[in-house]
Amino acid sequence: MQTQIIDGRKLRDEILSGIKKDIENLSFKPVFCDVLVGDDPASVQYVNMKKKTAHSVGMDFYDAHFPESITGEELVEEIKKINKIPNMSGVIVQLPLPAHLNSKDILDSIIPRLDVDCLSTMSTKNFYNNNSDLVYPTALACIHILDSLNLDLMNKKIVVLGQGRLVGKPVAHILKNRGLDISCIDSKTENPDHIISEADVIISALGRGKYIKGGMVKEGVVVIDAGTSEEYGSIVGDVDHDSMMGVASYMTSTPGGVGPVTIAMLLRNILKVTKD
Repeated sequence: MQTQIIDGRKLRDEILSGIKKDIENLSFKPVFCDVLVGDDPASVQYVNMKKKTAHSVGMDFYDAHFPESITGEELVEEIKKINKIPNMSGVIVQLPLPAHLNSKDILDSIIPRLDVDCLSTMSTKNFYNNNSDLVYPTALACIHILDSLNLDLMNKKIVVLGQGRLVGKPVAHILKNRGLDISCIDSKTENPDHIISEADVIISALGRGKYIKGGMVKEGVVVIDAGTSEEYGSIVGDVDHDSMMGVASYMTSTPGGVGPVTIAMLLRNILKVTKD
C-alpha cells in the first residue's frame, strides 16, 4: 500500500487564503493579541509566528509582552484593558505561564467572545453544551484534516488517543455529535493496543514520541498525529513515521501536519468573532 502524506502546510495556505479574502471585505481591521509573559525562547518564537501569520492575512497584532515578575492581579488588569481595545477580535495567553501565576484566573479574565483558544471556564462550558461556534484550534485542525479526505466515516472505528483538554477530549466530543463510532484511550484504558489494532482512523494526542508503530495497526488506517515530543533535539509525533509507511493509507507528518493547520484555525476563530 502507498501511504499518502497529508500536507498540513498546503491546507493551512488554503484556509489562510480564504481568511484574507474575507478580511478584505470587512469595514475594519481585526486586532489579535497573544499575551506573552517572560522570555521563554520557544514561546517567543511561537508568538512571533502567529504575529507574522496574522499580518499575512490583513489582521493587526497587538503586542502584549510582560515581564516574568508581573503579578497575577496585574496581569488580570492588563487583560481586562486588552479586552476593550477597539476592533479586538481575539485574545489568547501563551502557555505555559510562569509558575507563580494561576492560569485559570488569567484565562478567565478574557471575555468569552474573545477567547479564541477556548480555554476559559465559560468557553469550555459553552463548547461542551454545544453553545458556541468557537472550537479549540488544535481539535479543529484535526477535524479539518479528517474532513479534507472526504471519507465515509459511518461504520468506521475511530480511536482518539489522549483525553487532554486541547485535543483529545474536544475531538471526541465533535465526532460523537456527528453520530460516529468513537473509542477513547487514556492512561486508565485497559488493553489499549487491542483497541488501536481495530481502528480505521486514529487521532492521537498523547505526547509519547513514536509510540504507535506500523505493526500495531491494520492496513489502510488513517492516522492524524497531534502529539509532539522532543527526541534528541528534534520534534517527533506519537506515530513512528518510518514503520507506518506502506501500512497507513493517509498520515500526517510531524512537523508539517496538524501544527500549521492549528494556527490557521486560530485565525479562523478570530474571523468568526469579527462577523458577530
